[in-house]
Amino acid sequence: MITKYDLTKATVARALRVVCRPVVTGLDRLPETGPVIIASNHLTFLDSVIISAFMPRRVKFIAKAEYVNSPGIKGKLMREAFEFIDIIPVARGQQSESVAALQPAVEHLREGKVFGIYPEGTRSRDGYLYRGHSGVAYLAYLTGAPVVPVGMIGTQRLQPPGATMIRPAKFEMHVGEPITVAHAGEQQTGRMRKELVAQVMDTIAELSGQPRKDVYNVSPSAGRDLGRG
Repeated sequence: MITKYDLTKATVARALRVVCRPVVTGLDRLPETGPVIIASNHLTFLDSVIISAFMPRRVKFIAKAEYVNSPGIKGKLMREAFEFIDIIPVARGQQSESVAALQPAVEHLREGKVFGIYPEGTRSRDGYLYRGHSGVAYLAYLTGAPVVPVGMIGTQRLQPPGATMIRPAKFEMHVGEPITVAHAGEQQTGRMRKELVAQVMDTIAELSGQPRKDVYNVSPSAGRDLGRG
């Protein structure tokens, strides 16, 4: 049965292909069944829309609450853009909400579904790929879900920082090979998470071609937690 989500997904994907002429590769690398964590670099709030539009399976995301709660025209456009995306709203800088947001992600993965996460924690405004936080590794070791790295290129041109309108621009999305974890479900250590995050971020860098910064892309006042560090 074709759902509203299916129709919206197909419409958005078709519109993006016609207007932006994107280069999309590696979609066949996404496992057809079972839990999967999609880990992508983050250049614009539209990354979630693009990933949801092109991925063969439905993807659930954590997203900043401001994306869906913003007032005015910008907020309305964001709400419409995210209408067909499953999101868990998280208030920026509120540690308790960030930590709590990981539990629905765990439940979603244990149901054999696909969850999307941005290991950098927030979008890059200068084009650099920042250090990844440990939430992606925490989820992978806890649930046994493979991590599928994704590299986005040029999506920031669709809506540059500070811009209120979306503009047509060519972009690329490259999906990498799944990264599986050993000893899933056993007690994980900080070292295990650190090594997996490093592997994921190295792969994202290869897919995106971004220069690196070995620092966290967070504000000094932001709280730290498993999702952010």
